[in-house]
Amino acid sequence: MQGNVIQLFDAQSSTFTYFLVDRASREAVAIDTVAEQVERDLALIDRLALKLRYIVETHTHADHVTGAGRLRAQTGALAAAPRQCGIAPADLQLLHGDELSFGAAERVSARHTPGHTAGHMCYLWRGHAFTGDTLLVDGCGRTDFQGGDAGTLFDSVHRELFTLPDATLVCPAHDYRCNTVSTIGWEKRNNARLAHNDRDAFIALMGKLDLPRPKLIDIAVPANRQLGLA
Repeated sequence: MQGNVIQLFDAQSSTFTYFLVDRASREAVAIDTVAEQVERDLALIDRLALKLRYIVETHTHADHVTGAGRLRAQTGALAAAPRQCGIAPADLQLLHGDELSFGAAERVSARHTPGHTAGHMCYLWRGHAFTGDTLLVDGCGRTDFQGGDAGTLFDSVHRELFTLPDATLVCPAHDYRCNTVSTIGWEKRNNARLAHNDRDAFIALMGKLDLPRPKLIDIAVPANRQLGLA
């Protein structure tokens, strides 16, 4: 049985949405949807005759509003989110090690990777790591809000991601430099923030970033805790 990963991009929020598709059954899982792209996603589902089983969040996003609630209403799929994120309306509250089954024998495995946010999760499927904001191509997510912590992020990456096979494809939630995919091996050797810094140096580096507050955080976080329907 074969599976496909479909990667879609929202230029406004620089956000990737992924559809994991079991070819035989046409059942699918969507990861990190965007409210402004719900019609695009519904068109994809219709065009490929997909049966959407789950709509999954990696974390409570601060820079865009999820399309999970609207997609759930349109498709009947179940919404799934990390339990530690406090997304109460999600049908499934995921813990580390939980699996989502779809198709005849497909399983997406959840891995708790706190640091960018306290509840962040990554998802593993068929040699792919859907890393959310925990690990970006040649970077990582910021750690200065929503319970983030640089030392915790460093530990999460090294424990849950850098222990994966080097050939594992890294599929992040965002990219701002036209990168679409990487590998665990490349990130271990080359990631600008993580490859050549020990834990203390990484914490010091993240503490000096002085990034601006996300413009949509006061809108996006409350809305995303309600699956984008607030």
